[in-house]
Amino acid sequence: MTGHVPDLRTGQESRAWLAAYADRLLAGVRPYASPSGSLITLPGKPGGYGTAVDGLEGFARTFLLAGFRLAGEDGADPTGLAERYAAGLAAGTDSTHPERWTRPEEHGQAKVEAASLALILDMTRPWIWDRLSSDVQERTVEYLASVVGDPDYPDNNWVWFRIVVETFLRSVGGPFSADDVAHDLAAHDRFRRPGGWFADGPERSFDHYTGWALHLYPALWPQMSGAADVAAAAGDDLSARSVVDREHLARYLDDAFALVGSDGAPLIQGRSLTYRFAAAAPFWAGAYAGVGRPGQLREAATRIVRYFADHEVPGPDGLLTLGWHQPWRPIAQRYSGTGSPYWASKGLLGLALPASHEVWTAAPEPLPVDAGDVLTIAAAPGWAISATREDGVVRVINHGTDHAVPGADGGDSPLYARFGYSTATSPLLDAEAWTSPLDQSVVLLDAEGRATHRTGFELSYASLVEPSLVEHVETGTETSATGASTAAVLASTADAHWIEVDPTAPDHGSGRPGTSTPAGRITTVSLVRGAWEVRLVRVSAPETSETPEPTALRIGGWAAGPGLVSTLVPLLGDVAPVYGETTLDDATPLAGPTTTPWSRYAPVPDGWVAVGIHLARTPAIGQPRLELTAGQAAVTWPDGEQTTANLP
Repeated sequence: MTGHVPDLRTGQESRAWLAAYADRLLAGVRPYASPSGSLITLPGKPGGYGTAVDGLEGFARTFLLAGFRLAGEDGADPTGLAERYAAGLAAGTDSTHPERWTRPEEHGQAKVEAASLALILDMTRPWIWDRLSSDVQERTVEYLASVVGDPDYPDNNWVWFRIVVETFLRSVGGPFSADDVAHDLAAHDRFRRPGGWFADGPERSFDHYTGWALHLYPALWPQMSGAADVAAAAGDDLSARSVVDREHLARYLDDAFALVGSDGAPLIQGRSLTYRFAAAAPFWAGAYAGVGRPGQLREAATRIVRYFADHEVPGPDGLLTLGWHQPWRPIAQRYSGTGSPYWASKGLLGLALPASHEVWTAAPEPLPVDAGDVLTIAAAPGWAISATREDGVVRVINHGTDHAVPGADGGDSPLYARFGYSTATSPLLDAEAWTSPLDQSVVLLDAEGRATHRTGFELSYASLVEPSLVEHVETGTETSATGASTAAVLASTADAHWIEVDPTAPDHGSGRPGTSTPAGRITTVSLVRGAWEVRLVRVSAPETSETPEPTALRIGGWAAGPGLVSTLVPLLGDVAPVYGETTLDDATPLAGPTTTPWSRYAPVPDGWVAVGIHLARTPAIGQPRLELTAGQAAVTWPDGEQTTANLP
């Protein structure tokens, strides 16, 4: 495709289409419900946590979607959703029933699903909870209450699962712990980062969880019954907190809008990608919280869902599978099961808002990439976000995210530690990609061809270089210097290391752990403008000499599939590189083979080397020129514009 402003549908047209799409998803899972309805076990190889957990996920995550439909229609229920899910709830919470649910104290994943149960029981209170018999209500409270005081919640987005459950429990006279809520709110506050971002825990874990979990639940929580009482018991002022959360969300949405391609594709980066259009959730959160422009929020959210629908998601059987467009099992983490993809339901949250809500009545508004090229810095994740209207592609150049902490020496996760991600490409995710980085990488090679990893690197800076100003003394005025243009400049330094991977470690999206050996220190600088990145690289020896000598430096470009052109060209360096391309089949969840260009320098050069890296739907016209002068890099872009940046 080429970049263009898509047809902008009215809110009511979009709502009707989304409702039909949601109903198709709900109809698709019905044949896979157990006789009682408590378990929805979808076809396919069981997930890493087993069939029982898969069945619970299938129920709880589709219950989210059923609840949104009921709430948005004020209880109107022509397909009997409330009755079916109430029957499943009655059986699932019955410890003597053969189709009972795995309990939160039996398996941690049940703590996640408990939050979906509690959220929807609150949201649909008049049509489900209030109509349950007293014994089913009591069993439900008892099932959920096992989370109270549980010390084993991970220090990440899971804290919101317990807050939601205990808030519901408090609203129905069940037990809750003010200490739990205080602890979890404090953790949430620790996850705040500049520019509206959250890290998913103490690591540099920046991904879609920022939006579909850490912004979503704070937007929904204040509307739960009894939330103010729970907050007060925990020593917190819900009203004041909500103001802070809304302001944080508003800042985040500026970046979130910029990260959506003109075709609606979300950024293909981070774990749990099989949740697909859950990436629309933060835009609905904005509608709930009353931040952002309603017409643009709706447009972003619905365009993301339509992107997947246009790629035949769900398939002919109406089911969401482990995959991206089509089924692709390697996209799954260890915790992913057959019911996991239905967290995509969060991307349809807007259906819980009535047709009269402003998010449905406001005039449609285009996305940033529809209006023109976008270039901005997301400071927290250390990203330059560059979108080009001509082809509608959003690219991220990454110098700050690795799903680890500074100084770590584990393996690189292809989902986090690559130098580039986009809405049109996927990082290579085959088995070798986890042990030997190729695409969007800067690595040292040993005599056997083993590639180093950069996890634990240090971000040096990430900023925009504005057009320089030249003062005219005779007039006292300032004008832009001739040929100056705005670009993004980012730099990071990595203690590159080889790693012997532990193949038994569970996959939760992070890089593989193992035994590391230092290889050298690599400083990388990126100048970004439009579809081009100028990447400068300098290598120095490691602090210890007790290490194998690297024999080569390799720089990898974008892994591009059909309809894309990935370009890597030499710009600077005294050592003549060898250029090549690596083509792989079935190495990403996108259709077709991928081709990754690379340059290899042997021996390892002294001083700076540089390449130009380009990704677009059509071949690059021209290429940048680079000059180094007195610690500065001066780039002349193909259109004649110039950027000058200091080097570390």
